[in-house]
Amino acid sequence: MKFTLHTTDTASRARAGTLHTAHGDIETPIFMPVGTAGTVKAVHFRELEEQIKAQIILGNTYHLFLRPGTDILRQAGGLHKFNGWSKPILTDSGGFQVYSLSAIRKIKEEGAEFRSHIDGSKHFFTPERVMDIQREIGSDIMMAFDECTPYPCEYQYAKKSMGLTHRWLQRCVTQYQSTEPIYGYEQALFPIVQGSVYKDLRVESAKFIADQGMDGNAIGGLSVGEPAEDMYEMTGLVTEILPKEKPRYLMGVGTPANILECIALGIDMFDCVMPTRNARNGMLFTSQGIINIKNEKWKADFSPIDPNSESDICRTHTKAYLRHLVHSNELLGAMISSVNNLAFYLWLVKEARKNILAGTFTTWKQEIQPIVMRRL
Repeated sequence: MKFTLHTTDTASRARAGTLHTAHGDIETPIFMPVGTAGTVKAVHFRELEEQIKAQIILGNTYHLFLRPGTDILRQAGGLHKFNGWSKPILTDSGGFQVYSLSAIRKIKEEGAEFRSHIDGSKHFFTPERVMDIQREIGSDIMMAFDECTPYPCEYQYAKKSMGLTHRWLQRCVTQYQSTEPIYGYEQALFPIVQGSVYKDLRVESAKFIADQGMDGNAIGGLSVGEPAEDMYEMTGLVTEILPKEKPRYLMGVGTPANILECIALGIDMFDCVMPTRNARNGMLFTSQGIINIKNEKWKADFSPIDPNSESDICRTHTKAYLRHLVHSNELLGAMISSVNNLAFYLWLVKEARKNILAGTFTTWKQEIQPIVMRRL
């Protein structure tokens, strides 16, 4: 994997680059639709490519390990062959899912013991096993196994957790470097910066992660309930330390405003379930603002869902029709809403990139941010 940095905005730390992988190039900054179990909910891959213009999607180690299982994935020839997605895939290590199973998991020095949310069966993830599972999945970018701390979090717990994450990372790196890809193409490993909202811990973690010399780096443990100002402060602190010549991935973020602010802080890659989850609940992100499509005001609105969308689905279907589908609990309503929201997110980062390259990012950001975040 190779990262080419084309330019950095003169008035901020916003960057435009290209990430080269075995399954294609990714133009950054980029938003990655979340495909937890090997699929983006309510969206066919054809729409992901043609309507949404997705360049990379996520899979999740925890979920894919439980279903369909790595035996099936290996028989298929990896996740790309199994689900038919030909472009890059990033896999989360499962650390966040283990964190979210707080009532049914135990974290030890050796790894994390947890029970399946599906059938209650007991499993044990070590850093080495997580690397092996991601080899079997065949993702282009593999994430290191980490412990994600909650918010709020006591300083001593955050420090202890960060130390564990660093020791696990060293084991991940050793296993990664001592094994080979299964399906004949290169896989990259991204370490994850932790440290909650404590400046000294974030600085220490960022330096440790940078010293590993991996192909890219990630920032975790944010967007877990902390105020946005803390997220921005920690992100800005870390991007000053992480190497400029490598991609930076802010995990689980976020709203359009979060993404714009963090692009300005030097982040290249984002993912979040918000666009698809909110879509299934009737909240639409558009180039004109945020819409609750369930509201009465859209009942007889025959204008396009988003006239500026790059998706012809969103330019041709009307708000009134989509409202009817949502109120009728038609599956097509969730599908159109999901396409709309993901197409908007991909449009937003594409416009950001265009303006970074043109040297107009900061002015554009000041103009577009209040528009896309207003409630219609």
